[in-house]
Amino acid sequence: MDVVNQLVAQGQFTVVKQPLGFIKVLQWIFAIFAFSTCGSYSGVFKMSVECNNRSESDLGIEVRFDYPFRLHQVYFDAPTCKGENKDRQFLVGDYSSSAEFFVTIGVFSFLYSMAALSVYCFILEKYRENNKGAQIDFVVTAVFAFMWLVSSCAWAKGLSDVKTATDPERVVSLIPACDEKENRCREVYDPKVSGLNTSVAFGFVNLILWIGNLWFVFKETGWMAAFAGTYVPSQEKQPAPDSYAQGGYGQQDPYAGSQGGYQPEYGQQGDYNESGGYNQGYEQQPTSYSNQM
Repeated sequence: MDVVNQLVAQGQFTVVKQPLGFIKVLQWIFAIFAFSTCGSYSGVFKMSVECNNRSESDLGIEVRFDYPFRLHQVYFDAPTCKGENKDRQFLVGDYSSSAEFFVTIGVFSFLYSMAALSVYCFILEKYRENNKGAQIDFVVTAVFAFMWLVSSCAWAKGLSDVKTATDPERVVSLIPACDEKENRCREVYDPKVSGLNTSVAFGFVNLILWIGNLWFVFKETGWMAAFAGTYVPSQEKQPAPDSYAQGGYGQQDPYAGSQGGYQPEYGQQGDYNESGGYNQGYEQQPTSYSNQM
């Protein structure tokens, strides 16, 4: 109990409230619904064969079938209406491949969802370290999304074939005694396949969940930031000389040179001398011819 309490204390269960963890919980639940409704199914239908000689009739022929729907191994004994002999008949078809594939994907999805939730809750830091865990999670999620698509479509087709093969009206036609007009053959009740219909619905619900989870796992991979860096090069620091040259900072002052206007020359600026007079930056020319002499 101490180990369990320590794990619970160290767990980060707030991730379950976030889309990344919450969808994993839904995947875990609906995976159970999918493989359990298919793998635990058992159906039965009933027929009656009424012979011309009532003592040879059988009004309660029950045929039971279940997962994995190897119907070619399911048989029943029908009256021949020619004495007390019985005629053994087998159903037609083997639909175990699509059913077992569907259940297998459901079981592995259940296991992976449970493992991913454990990682999210207890070692989330290592999961996000270098984005390796998130990238592996994204690839596995994409594979499971594709597998749910294939398995759900395959099982939907397989279920349609199972319904056809277990239709009492069709099975009655397999009994040789029913080909004779003096004998009456009919169905008593059909098999209930609502559970199998539900399993197909759960399969496509899982497909939606796994496809939707791809986006939230993709955000954890760091690939989005890499793509953003590719398309936003302005985030990179540009060389200073090139930037200034392109921005016009290296050009001359438009007010200087030949365009006229005031052109200050710092070497010619005037200042006040010690006597309080103002001296120009250039040499003062003589003001009289006497001074030149």
